[in-house]
Amino acid sequence: MRNVFLFIRRYAVFILFLILQGISLSMLFSSNRFHNTFFGMVSGEVSGDINRRVNNIEEYFTLSVENKRLREQNAFLLSRIPSGVMSPDSLTEMVTDTAYIDSVKQYLQFQYLSAKIISNSVFLQQNYLTLHRGSKQGVESNMAVVGTDGIIGTVVGVSDNMSLVMSLLHKQSKVIALLKKGSGLGEITWDGKNPQYLLLKKIPKTVVVKKGDEVVTSPYSDKFPPGSRIGWIEEVKQDQETNTYILKVKTAVDFSNVQHAFIVKNQLGEEMEAIQSKQIKE
Repeated sequence: MRNVFLFIRRYAVFILFLILQGISLSMLFSSNRFHNTFFGMVSGEVSGDINRRVNNIEEYFTLSVENKRLREQNAFLLSRIPSGVMSPDSLTEMVTDTAYIDSVKQYLQFQYLSAKIISNSVFLQQNYLTLHRGSKQGVESNMAVVGTDGIIGTVVGVSDNMSLVMSLLHKQSKVIALLKKGSGLGEITWDGKNPQYLLLKKIPKTVVVKKGDEVVTSPYSDKFPPGSRIGWIEEVKQDQETNTYILKVKTAVDFSNVQHAFIVKNQLGEEMEAIQSKQIKE
């Protein structure tokens, strides 16, 4: 014990320096988004191999549940392709309609890129996920990330083979949302408390809101496909300062157990940004 006190006394200045340095770095990374993102990218690259090994073990014990989700999603997608739809033949004559080709054009707006989650935080104030897919595999910053059950977050940093995602469980995360029944445009945020619940704010009191109503992404979002599930209303409260509701929303995604994701690329995103920027400049 005497040697311990002698050691502390001898190196007291250096120990104090390390403590203050640690506090200053913690404050810098937590308050500055740029440094926070950079630190997340560096730590994600360094710990990538370890996280992948641990993730493989965890994934083994949840294979049955994950396979069930994938089968359900595949069944849903297969039921939507044209070749999977059959209708009774009620025509007596075959007609070639060239007007469809000449006057109607359809665009595939959203492209989905599968990705494996190799790192994920849930209980911090600013939570991130790391995906094993990067710029070499077509990922860019500001792309949306969704799961089989609902939306997960937004890509905020990209390296060659990995990407950093700002989770919905991040105090700076904001998503425009509405009730699935078609009314009540508002904003989804997180208060930094329970990772199972989000907050939907700015919903006018003129809107009829009930517990269990589904909350989805807005058609005005430039990242998330419209109608993507966010969660369900768990509790309805009135904001005393404004004429709006504050709704507690149960997340559709179980962030503590999510392992796979889809990165969403908006094929029309660049065109939308270009015309919006042009309008603002004018």
